[in-house]
Amino acid sequence: MGSPEKKSMQAAAGENVLEADKTAVASAPKKPPLEPAQDVHVRSLVIVSFWVIVIFLGLPIWWWTTSIHRARLPLQEMLEWADGKACKPSIPLQILIEAPYLNANEGQHLVRATQHALDDLNEFSAHHLRLRLGKHITAGNGSTASLAPVDSVHSGRELQNDDESEDVALTIEMSPKSGSTPSSAELRPHSTVLDVAYALNQVPSTSSSSSTLANIIATKLQEIFAEEQAIIAHILTSSQPAGNAQPSQGSSSPMSPSSSISVREQRNSPGRKLHKDLAAKLDRRMTRTLKYAPEYHITISLFASGANPSSWDIESAIYEHFSPLLESFSDISNFTVDTQVQLYASFAPSVQSPEYDSTRNVWTLKNEDLSGFINAAEWPLSPSIGAGPTLNFVFYVPNEDVSPLVVRDSLATSWLIPQWGGVSILNPPKPTSESFKHPSFLSKELIQPGLLTFSHQLLTLLGAPQLPASLPLQLQTLTRVQATSLLLSASSTMGSLARLTVALPSIAIPESVAEAVDRTLSQLRSTCTDLQDGKFKSALNHARIAEAEAEKGFFEKSMVGQVYFPDEHKVAVYLPLLGPIGVPLIMNAIKEVRRLLVVWKASKS
Repeated sequence: MGSPEKKSMQAAAGENVLEADKTAVASAPKKPPLEPAQDVHVRSLVIVSFWVIVIFLGLPIWWWTTSIHRARLPLQEMLEWADGKACKPSIPLQILIEAPYLNANEGQHLVRATQHALDDLNEFSAHHLRLRLGKHITAGNGSTASLAPVDSVHSGRELQNDDESEDVALTIEMSPKSGSTPSSAELRPHSTVLDVAYALNQVPSTSSSSSTLANIIATKLQEIFAEEQAIIAHILTSSQPAGNAQPSQGSSSPMSPSSSISVREQRNSPGRKLHKDLAAKLDRRMTRTLKYAPEYHITISLFASGANPSSWDIESAIYEHFSPLLESFSDISNFTVDTQVQLYASFAPSVQSPEYDSTRNVWTLKNEDLSGFINAAEWPLSPSIGAGPTLNFVFYVPNEDVSPLVVRDSLATSWLIPQWGGVSILNPPKPTSESFKHPSFLSKELIQPGLLTFSHQLLTLLGAPQLPASLPLQLQTLTRVQATSLLLSASSTMGSLARLTVALPSIAIPESVAEAVDRTLSQLRSTCTDLQDGKFKSALNHARIAEAEAEKGFFEKSMVGQVYFPDEHKVAVYLPLLGPIGVPLIMNAIKEVRRLLVVWKASKS
């Protein structure tokens, strides 16, 4: 009896267990089906292909399109030029002595004695005079003898015998005179010849160690070239060393302070120091002088306060009194000239009305009104015409009611405007009749005094020295001064470019800049060599090219746009572009790496 009941109870229990298992299975979460191995392999290949494209194609293209090209520059050589190590300017002036009435021994002894006297007077070794005799002088037996030149004690180079190899700065022509009057030395006003007249009993004997005649010649030569020497010494002294800029601490760049040497110590004689008053005078002169340019434009204007004069004979006046001066500058700079006439030209509003001086019977302008005399708002004076700077020279004809017009105190009728030009008040001659009117036409005779004044002002604006009075010597001095100044300027520009290259590693340096630097350094070397050899015209030509090439390289327009581009700008540009692409790639790469790790661990176990 008990067995059937027991079986039924076991069957019921089994059914309950089966129902419970079904309920548990139904309530458990469903797992996704396993991904086919082929799909996993494809996904891995897709991720790898994206990264391969990014690494081997995207990054090279990005690097190639965003990299900054920096041409190689000779930074060390550029800094050496800026610091004065590559070239120590030396300006030897050749002085030729023509002594046809001295024999060979007397001529050699006179030259040596004069040279020693000059060396004793000279305190600035960078600028020195070298004396030499002419090729032919009278020998003791009445024949002619050729003599080798006598070099200066400071000169380390041998002077060549060819006169054409160097520029002769001055020729001394010696001639005897009767009697025992003291020797004299006079400079010809319009040439480069110094006439020395000596008594026959003053010729030094070959056994004497000193000579009065030699001291007279040496003192006169030192006087002639004293101002030039002071100007060049001032230029070298005031030039700032380009290698003084210091990089950050710990930097081993070639511009470190240990590699910088004072330009003054390198270029100047230790004993040469300009007096404060002389240095201040030269500073004032430099402020009036225009920067050198190979070309200048000159505008000569006639401004009349009324209707007359309305015409002038300016072309003939320029041809006779102004063009010869401009032609003498042909080895230094070129000039173009134009003229204009402006009627009813009034004073600037800031200028007070002229005041009448009854004691002198003239109308006067105050000195403080001269600086504002030019009415820039109404007078058609262009600040620049063409490639070079413009020099303005103004003739002003006052009204009949305030004529003659002069400057108070000095009674001058002209004045210089620094780095701009000059003004000349033209007061036409006043007849005795009471009804006076200015002539409608100005003859060249009336214009001549003003043009001569403008000639002196032009020399001042271009930096010519006041002494000596000889114009050819002034032009020679200007050639040497400009060559030295351009040499220092181009060298300083090279140093600035080198420091800029080191300080801004992100700035682009195109090949054109490297080529300009190479040309500049080549021209600088030629300039330095020509200066030391005494070929000053050639030195100026090379220095002019060097300055132009240096400015061209430093102000390259493609470099200016990337002078300042901070990292914050780069983040602002790249983040919106790379963010949406980079995040999915990185996340999928991380997942794929994890899957590969799981598979690797499973294969190990």
